[in-house]
Amino acid sequence: MAAGMGRSTTRIRSNGFIRERAGVNDWDPKLYLRFGDERTRAAIDLLARIPEDAPARVVDLGCGPANSTALLAARWPVATLDGVDSSAAMIEQARAALPSARFEQADIANWTASTPYDVVYSNATLQWLPDHATLIPRLFEAVAPGGWFAVQIPNNKASPSQSVFRALAQTSRWRDKLKNAAISPPIGTVGLYDDVLRPAARKVDIWETEYQHRMKDAAAIVEFVRATAIKPYLDCLVADEQRAFLDEGTRLMADQFERRSDGSLLFAFRRLFFVAQRA
Repeated sequence: MAAGMGRSTTRIRSNGFIRERAGVNDWDPKLYLRFGDERTRAAIDLLARIPEDAPARVVDLGCGPANSTALLAARWPVATLDGVDSSAAMIEQARAALPSARFEQADIANWTASTPYDVVYSNATLQWLPDHATLIPRLFEAVAPGGWFAVQIPNNKASPSQSVFRALAQTSRWRDKLKNAAISPPIGTVGLYDDVLRPAARKVDIWETEYQHRMKDAAAIVEFVRATAIKPYLDCLVADEQRAFLDEGTRLMADQFERRSDGSLLFAFRRLFFVAQRA
């Protein structure tokens, strides 16, 4: 079990997570990057749809360990590049990985830009924040006129990788222990994002993609999601309970995926994207 997953008695809420003040429930950059190729694939696809040649100022909201920020730096090497994340561990990793950028630890729920950006980019972060009908227009205000707002939001709650653990958390063995787990709220519909962006937009492009990630077995899929989607459950448990919860969920989930001819599993992961140009 990765370090930093133990239960604490002093907790705060930040970006939808219960996190311990001393950091033991913070994000684990190494665990997150264990599937770096799969996580970065959507970031590459989102970046490819931004038709901007030479932005002066770019910000990566929810920059994590800077895997997505590095893509922005490679495409726009002369831009002033900022990264924002609520996790101290992720910010530390990001600063080490990409010293040319500026990184700030902040809660995106309360973040505002002192000066508008030519590109506001966010990959796999906003799913942790509620009330997108209010959040998305507020973040769009951080975009300069003619600039771009580019967002990717995981939309995979229907996958067995999440639904099995949601159901397991409601069983008699786990219900009381996990009743305070700060799981991510539902995201909006495609129509909602179109409706809230269009009043201030010149162009809006919205689409969904379902990626097929080849995994060795069900345990590998659990390794993928325990760094993100099911982390709030694990934050409520001590080490032995975490392993028991993961083992039980893995056994239940294994029957939900069909093995391919080589014995591997295809892990379908659905993601929602939008790119909007500010009027």
